[in-house]
Amino acid sequence: MEAQLENAIDIASSPTSSQALRGQAIDFLTQLRTEGSAWQAGLVLFTRDPRPSEVIRHTSLDLVNNAVQEHHLDPQSLAYIKDTLMAYIRQRYASANDNAPDTTHIQNKLMQTITYLFIALYPATWLTFFDDFRAIAGNGTAIGNVNVSGTILYLRMLGQVHDEIADVLVVRSEDEKKRNAELKDLIRVRDAQKISLSWQEILAKWRDIDLMVVEMCLKTVGRWISWIDISLVVNEAMITTFLQMAGQQGISDPESSEGRVRDTAIDAFSEIVGKKMGPAEKIELILFLNLSNVVGQLIGSPALSDLQNTPEYDNDLAETVAKLVNNIVFDIVKVLDNESVDGQTRQRAEELIQQFHAYLLRFFSDQYDEVCSTVISSLTDLLTFFRKLKKKTGGLPSQYANMLPPILEAIVSKMKYDETASWGDEGEQTDEAEFQDLRKRLHVLQQTVAATDEAFYIETLSRVVNETFSRLSSNDQTLNWRDLDLALYEMYLFGELAMRNQGLYAKREPSSVAAQQLVGMMSSMVESELARFPHPSVQLQYMEICVRYYQFFEQNSRLIPKALENFVRLTHHNHLKVRTRSWYLFLRFVKPLRAQIGNVSQDLIQAVADLLTIEAVLPDDSGDDDMSSDEDDQSADALFNSQLYLFEVVGCISSSATVSIESKKLYAQTIMAPLFADMEQTLPQARNGDERAVLQIHHLIMALGTLARGYSDWVPSNTTVNSLPATDVSDEFVKAAEAILVALKSLNSSMLIRNAARFAFSRMISVLGSRLLQQLPSWIDGLLSMSSTMDEMATFLKVLDQVIYTFKAEIAGVLDTLLTPLLQRIFTALATTPSGTDDEIQLAELRREYLNFILVLLNHGLGSVLVSNANQSTFDTIITSLDTFARDNNDYPNARLALTVLIRMTAVWGGPDKIGPTTNSNTASPMTAQAPLPGFDSFVVTRFSPLAWSIPASPGFNSKDAQAKQVTMEAAGLQAEIVKKIGEPYVERLREELRGMGAGQEMVDQYLGKLAGALETQKKEKDWRNFFVQFVESARGS
Repeated sequence: MEAQLENAIDIASSPTSSQALRGQAIDFLTQLRTEGSAWQAGLVLFTRDPRPSEVIRHTSLDLVNNAVQEHHLDPQSLAYIKDTLMAYIRQRYASANDNAPDTTHIQNKLMQTITYLFIALYPATWLTFFDDFRAIAGNGTAIGNVNVSGTILYLRMLGQVHDEIADVLVVRSEDEKKRNAELKDLIRVRDAQKISLSWQEILAKWRDIDLMVVEMCLKTVGRWISWIDISLVVNEAMITTFLQMAGQQGISDPESSEGRVRDTAIDAFSEIVGKKMGPAEKIELILFLNLSNVVGQLIGSPALSDLQNTPEYDNDLAETVAKLVNNIVFDIVKVLDNESVDGQTRQRAEELIQQFHAYLLRFFSDQYDEVCSTVISSLTDLLTFFRKLKKKTGGLPSQYANMLPPILEAIVSKMKYDETASWGDEGEQTDEAEFQDLRKRLHVLQQTVAATDEAFYIETLSRVVNETFSRLSSNDQTLNWRDLDLALYEMYLFGELAMRNQGLYAKREPSSVAAQQLVGMMSSMVESELARFPHPSVQLQYMEICVRYYQFFEQNSRLIPKALENFVRLTHHNHLKVRTRSWYLFLRFVKPLRAQIGNVSQDLIQAVADLLTIEAVLPDDSGDDDMSSDEDDQSADALFNSQLYLFEVVGCISSSATVSIESKKLYAQTIMAPLFADMEQTLPQARNGDERAVLQIHHLIMALGTLARGYSDWVPSNTTVNSLPATDVSDEFVKAAEAILVALKSLNSSMLIRNAARFAFSRMISVLGSRLLQQLPSWIDGLLSMSSTMDEMATFLKVLDQVIYTFKAEIAGVLDTLLTPLLQRIFTALATTPSGTDDEIQLAELRREYLNFILVLLNHGLGSVLVSNANQSTFDTIITSLDTFARDNNDYPNARLALTVLIRMTAVWGGPDKIGPTTNSNTASPMTAQAPLPGFDSFVVTRFSPLAWSIPASPGFNSKDAQAKQVTMEAAGLQAEIVKKIGEPYVERLREELRGMGAGQEMVDQYLGKLAGALETQKKEKDWRNFFVQFVESARGS
């Protein structure tokens, strides 16, 4: 068997084996693992002398490993494996022999197998487990220096045992948790003290033995400390050794053995401090370890002091010590925040926080952001404690209040780009993203300071910003972009406090002290020449702030012209990011201020006219832009999307209330005339299949639609007349709509053109109003071509819902004409068999929008269109589609919606209520009231009523599914609506149906009683729906 196994491993691992042969060998080995029958052969191969190859030994041991872990071997087999492996280990690692140790990965595999044996045997039969390995490593004199390989194996074993039974990051079953707890209890009783002694013996020789052994031992201590008695580690001998290691001086290379030992010793302190214990014990531990002096000496060491701000600075050591400080501060704050601690413990904790507060700020202010980030969590805890204390007592004690100024100063300082940082360089994107993430975390700290001492926060931030602006106005040559960026960034964040609750102003006066300070900052910023400072970051921040605080300009309109001048100049900036971002921000700025800039509208339009020239560029197929973020996307498509903001800008400016109708018309003509001419010239090329010409037409249509959006503040509502442009202005957009329809008719086979036309159509509503209805058939013909996708149809139906909502009083005639051809196209698409997941999603979306469309008609008094003479031929198809969708067990959301439509049909066309509080009355509004359909009550009973039973009774219906329950509830609602419209005859019908289903008289009475209650109040209706769900589940035997 051994030869067969060895041969299979050789073949499976050899690169020269044929694929077929290798496959057979792998299958054979997999079968052996599954059966667990090859462990004897694997054990022989692993321990054989001379040794086979590494891959054979590793695979052989893995088979043994698998058998021990997965196949529940009998005690005799486990004992045999244990004895064989321990004999091998003694032969290979005992101090008396000169055999070379195994490689690291073989040792790790061996210790993994040993650990599985430990789990199985330690509780009852292998009581000497730790003693056996300790004996191999050597006695107190030999361990660590005489038998290095045995000591390393001993430490590996301890690490593997911890990982298997005590690593909290590993997800385990409840049985495993219980088993591991029992094993840890046994170790604590039997061996923990002896293991601790072995650590002391190794570390006591740390200056004389291999430092790799020392580092391994320290890491082992750090891992075990979380679950053994802390007194086994925290004793005079061990702590003295730790202090010696942690306090090593003159280490020039942090990656040297000495440097790694020093850092690991500090990590061990962190693990010791992090051990869970009571408040008094934790403070006692920190004092016993003398950690204040330890950290102070480390901070004062040349590596962290003399070399600070130099290339030789040891940032790894700084991060290690910062972690220790973070853990200590966390525990001290936790004690301070505990109201039940005794007075002496609290006093000691207060003394400690005074000492460690300075250490905390030292690392928080470190030049390396990684070091700063290490202590942010404990600084957050400290500030949160201050905030809670302030809220509880109304103020901070002086010892805590004195900590706030240096903390806030440090936070603000860290907000600033450091001197080595550059902005906008392609190779700096990762660093920039990390810095912005750090800023967000720092912002949270600032908010906590503001919540603790708002007045101090306002004073500090105002001083930082105003001093920077003062330096700018005095032409301070030491001022750089980093200073201005910091001031502007803090000014942007300051608005969260200044604009809280009621905005920047209240009754034309600043709404708060913070708002008053911000108004002063804004005046200084706008009146200065800051926008001309030659750095993109400063220019972008300037525009962002103007947009954020546009309310300032509403009250200080004299400063609007200067701001507009800066925006216009920046829209022509040579830096692409500044230029394209400014187009969007320009729109955000002028939109709320349009009423105050009408007097300069002509100048503004002329100033940006050169930017309105559209030149389509076919996308680059290289794929280089695929990973660009939206903000940094420099593709031609992204550039055009930004350019569209300028068309909305000129639309907003042109349509200001202070601009005359004649001027509004003139501006529209001026802007659109070049677009019309370009479209007319390009259309023949587009018809001939020129891709760039098609893209140009797309861009022109998008520009016209965006201009229309800028010209009107219209939103869908019942009253649209007042927000529509004057007729003379609207006439110009009628021409635009006609031009778009010409292009759409010629190019409606292009999805690109259809998408652009649909975009423009939804925006033309705002400037054409009901005049758009005259063109609606043409729009539908163009937008719903034979090549239109289901996604396009669904999107168009959403737009059409918006049109119906807006023009419900005027659209009936147009709908009557176009409904049948529209629905025929939709039915054709709905009948499509999806060919993949994307198609299934789009089909479900189209179903939903089709059902919503029918519902919109019914809800807005337009249901008569569905049954008019022109559309009666499609009515049965509509009903069939509703029936089909309601029964679809693969699409519960649309099944529920289909039932909702049927309920609404019943309510609209079923006539007056026969039962319930609204009997024989008409509760519909005049706008939505519709005449009942003769004979519809009988139709409802014949076609709709059976659905309430057949849907939940269908074989594929999962009544336990949450969405399916919603369908069942809607079926209950349908039954209640039918009862309301038909009355007692339907109640009697239900009585007979229930009896036919085998329900007893008591159940029938209960059922009909719940149903009758549903017609009285909303609460009872909800009770009825829940009852129906339970009834259905009971009937199905669920």
